[in-house]
Amino acid sequence: MDNSQNLTEYVHTIVQSFLRAGVKDVVISPGSRSTPLAYGFSLTKEFNIYMQIDERSAGFFALGMAKVKNSPVLLLCTSGTAAANYFPAIVEAHYARIPLIVLTADRPHELREVGAPQAIDQVQMYGNHVKWSVDYPLADGNKETTPFVERHTGRAVTLAMSAPMGPIHINIPFREPLLLDFDYKIKSSTYTSSIPGAIIAPQTTVDWVEETIRYTKRGFLIVGELSKSFSKEKFWIFAKSIQWPVLADALSQLRSGVPEDCQHLLIDQYDALLKSENFKEAVNPDVVIRFGAQPVSKPLSIFLKVSRPRVYMAVDEDPLFRDSLGVVTHHIHSSSQVFWKEMFDIQTNETLSIWTQANSLSKQHVEYYIEDQQDEGALVGTLIKHIPDGHDLISGSSMPIRDVDTFFSQTTKDIAIYANRGTNGIDGVVSTALGIQRARNRPATLLIGDISFLHDTNGLLVSRFHETDLTIVVMNNDGGGIFSYLPQASEEIYFEKLFGTPTGLTFEAIANMYQAEYFYVESKQDFQNALTTAKQKDLRIIEVKTNRHDNVIAHRHLWTGITEELDRIWNN
Repeated sequence: MDNSQNLTEYVHTIVQSFLRAGVKDVVISPGSRSTPLAYGFSLTKEFNIYMQIDERSAGFFALGMAKVKNSPVLLLCTSGTAAANYFPAIVEAHYARIPLIVLTADRPHELREVGAPQAIDQVQMYGNHVKWSVDYPLADGNKETTPFVERHTGRAVTLAMSAPMGPIHINIPFREPLLLDFDYKIKSSTYTSSIPGAIIAPQTTVDWVEETIRYTKRGFLIVGELSKSFSKEKFWIFAKSIQWPVLADALSQLRSGVPEDCQHLLIDQYDALLKSENFKEAVNPDVVIRFGAQPVSKPLSIFLKVSRPRVYMAVDEDPLFRDSLGVVTHHIHSSSQVFWKEMFDIQTNETLSIWTQANSLSKQHVEYYIEDQQDEGALVGTLIKHIPDGHDLISGSSMPIRDVDTFFSQTTKDIAIYANRGTNGIDGVVSTALGIQRARNRPATLLIGDISFLHDTNGLLVSRFHETDLTIVVMNNDGGGIFSYLPQASEEIYFEKLFGTPTGLTFEAIANMYQAEYFYVESKQDFQNALTTAKQKDLRIIEVKTNRHDNVIAHRHLWTGITEELDRIWNN
């Protein structure tokens, strides 16, 4: 067998192994050394091929797709620094538990560490931020090579999908020439499939959980960002049976489509409520159960650290369970199905009525605020009201996700909310949004700040290669808005230079570059008009001019008003 046939068999073995394992989506950045695999995937018509020139943006685009598909998406790039540009997305995938599989083409072993161009040390280059890393052999024609790459490719998919899901790195060296034999006939496979199992809690754990819940009068449930396998329907059956308040993060997807007989249980204003000392005293819990990640809310985190519930259960499939606050007392190493039994009689929860009343009062303040104010918070509230049924909302980090958490209240609309909260970074958000929209295949709106938008304008390149249906709302307060809420803002001499970082930029030129529909608005009425204007192009950018100083004053006025009313009612 000649070298061309060796290479062709090798590449087709990898490609077909991914296909048999159920992988369908491949994001490719162009490059020479990755030519064999680029051809291999493109020749196999069952794959969906997506192109993105910028590897950093490609990583986040693939991450967005994998986030909503709950299945592996492949990333393919050439050798050298191209592979290094995947690193931010891989870090996010690691902490957000997203199944990315990264394929980095590499120089052959004889060209490593000898000064060859586009050659860096790619072996295990992502360190502990991937679940597994493997350096494949060359396509040498050895009879053991094909079975090796076949089984390890299947293993990569299984590991990416096993709990907790996460990224995998496969480094694949190629020796020139890099072209395939397009007439080569693919041989039969010896592929071995993996059958996934489930993590099920023992009966003793189930009995203990049931007993703890049955005798608890002051408890509540926390639901953060969840895996796609989490059953909303079964969760609400469980919540209804125990009648505990449900503190649902905006990313939990539980604020939309709540069953009518459970709507009184959903607490969506807890971030504002937990700024009141008197209210916190009134609802101090004995038992807390958390599903998913810790929510965005800082007041909730502070409340849990101070109150330290007698029992705090974290339900997590990962033995390295998430406990950033150091307050978890019991880690339930299991899927959430241990709770999906209607095994409890309706309880008398001493704090449910308090939570419900306070939640209603806070909503009244928020609704008046949205109508009365002109700041970013009111604008985000306006945006949320105008998002149509059957659309998605993707949020940037920093202030956007905090405003979404505050102003996205319970709704009957089918609106899913997404954000990168694995590491809470502001990079790659545009690309993630484009990946989410593509995978969901329905209209989406991205809410993002001006600095975060500037971090990833290259992400818009995807719109030149693939269809999209995305509206980008850029809150342009000319700098890092969230720093205005932090103690750094009191040091006026250094604040603007080190933290505010105003750029003085507007984004019409960027919109024109990508032939996007563009609106520049400076008032809430103009914003409403832009949101309700029929979309003319696949990509729309709405730039909203705001003021950082005014935002802080208005937000604090809202929180103060809610806190003062709660303190009056629950005055000890």
